[in-house]
Amino acid sequence: MKIAMLAPIAWRTPPRGYGPWELVTSLLTEALVARGVDVTLFATLDSITAATLDGVVPAAYSEDPSIDAKVWEFRHLAHLFDQAGRFDLIHNQADFPAHAFAGLVDTPMVTTIHGFSSDRILPMYAPYQDRVHYVAISDADRHPDLRYAARIHHGIVIDEFPFDPAGSEDLLFFGRIHPDKGPAEAIAAARASGRRLDMYGIVQDSGYHERDVAPGIDGDIIRFHGVVGGAERLRALGEAWALLHLINFDEPFGLSVIEAMACGTPVIATNRGSMPELIEDGVTGFLVENVQQAVAAIDRIGEIDRAAVRRAVAERFSVERMADEYLALYRRILGR
Repeated sequence: MKIAMLAPIAWRTPPRGYGPWELVTSLLTEALVARGVDVTLFATLDSITAATLDGVVPAAYSEDPSIDAKVWEFRHLAHLFDQAGRFDLIHNQADFPAHAFAGLVDTPMVTTIHGFSSDRILPMYAPYQDRVHYVAISDADRHPDLRYAARIHHGIVIDEFPFDPAGSEDLLFFGRIHPDKGPAEAIAAARASGRRLDMYGIVQDSGYHERDVAPGIDGDIIRFHGVVGGAERLRALGEAWALLHLINFDEPFGLSVIEAMACGTPVIATNRGSMPELIEDGVTGFLVENVQQAVAAIDRIGEIDRAAVRRAVAERFSVERMADEYLALYRRILGR
């Protein structure tokens, strides 16, 4: 089986810091290669993989201002689809632009939808559903007007996340600084609970950050650290009383949620989107409706068994399970 894996080019694959789509693409690619699958990864040329790396884009457009996103994205797509006949299947991880090429080649195509952001993108999905096999990353993110070949939750390499049996007294926010992700709500909950809050993430909405988030950051009780990677990222995820994920939108999945839980850190999340699929209320964290309930949940975190939190992730969200489910889908599509 020869698979062409199409990565996004916003960030390197795998990303140095932020870049959830590229991270999932990398995790799946490496797991498939470990299973003996012949995978060619189409990604930025500075990407790192055990698969065959192919591409034309010198670097990620979010890291190199000389890379014009629109120009290089279509160069990236054309480079793959010009040689589509070499592959048994194309797995598109790079959203809807690839669908414009789908009818021009005979190679079967899978698209993982990394979050259905708006009905405005439906015109680049609905007309292609007889040609492209769509994968939802959660049941919550299925669009009623689309047919799906599968629902496959993301998976992570559990052993890369050290288990911390104790955590600390401090709370954690880990995500984009954007109204959707609820950083202002996390600050409010932390202050009401009397606990410190460590915040990590990329500032995606600078106006919101300056207006609603930055005034609450005092460097003592509320501390903002920006983007973090490597060992510091793992330490942050594990050394927390709880992760506050007080989202204001229907989260399609939430990698930071399962990453924190893999370290043993319970999660307090707004009961929206995929959160009920990831978090077992009272066992791996708490599902809440508002900041007041979040504050009450913070006081109950001592009831949670951190070993059970990690065990739940190992049982349900391993990269091995994700790879097996994608392989089963590929074989079904190819009639093998």
